[in-house]
Amino acid sequence: MSSQPTQSKTIRAQLLSAMREGEYAACERLPRESVLAEKLGISRTQLRDILASLEREGFITRRHGVGTIINRHVLNAHTRMDIEVEFLDMIRQSGHAAEVASVRVSEGWADAKIAGQLQIPEGTPVIRVSRLCTADGRPAIYCEDVIEKALAKDSYTIKDLKLPIFHFLQQFCGVYPYLDLTDLKPVTADAAMAEILQVPMGSPLLFMDEVDYDIDGKPVFCSAEYFVDGIFRHTVMRKKL
Repeated sequence: MSSQPTQSKTIRAQLLSAMREGEYAACERLPRESVLAEKLGISRTQLRDILASLEREGFITRRHGVGTIINRHVLNAHTRMDIEVEFLDMIRQSGHAAEVASVRVSEGWADAKIAGQLQIPEGTPVIRVSRLCTADGRPAIYCEDVIEKALAKDSYTIKDLKLPIFHFLQQFCGVYPYLDLTDLKPVTADAAMAEILQVPMGSPLLFMDEVDYDIDGKPVFCSAEYFVDGIFRHTVMRKKL
């Protein structure tokens, strides 16, 4: 039997799908909570938690006396930079066939930048995992994840490190990233990035410099991510508080 968090995540995905292209695709509102909870086979308390997460991300708006309004303008945004989505899902949501073209794993030591991001001493052993993801066979995203080697408590193989980084952290490190802080800036492809992403030198790229933290505020990994121009439309939702 699935745990409640896993079940809630599954039902949340089902609701999003139902609002986009399923039984609620032509609806302005979701059914009343009592009706929806019964249809989904969950408690109203669990449903309210799911609806609260969907409202935080802008997909719905709950208004007293009106009901749960479906925000189609938000649902129709393909790539939300304010929501953590695995790269392959991001590529698929943008309408492309997604594939991991290559994964390279290496061990090394934290330099000054990595040490500062992960709050560890310089020279601490780390694991670097580099991934190249393609969209319709074209290089789209290149990412270098860095993890402190001591976090990996269970034995693992190179094959295990080819899993998406969140899966590896949970399965082999017992670590659950809670939030990330990411610096975004435009950069141009140097010789190395031009070769990896198969673009001319000087081509525009979106660079994301990310540090992920657990619920206690401890850094658990950092990531350098490069996105090829012209493949994604990057959208950010910001609520007015």
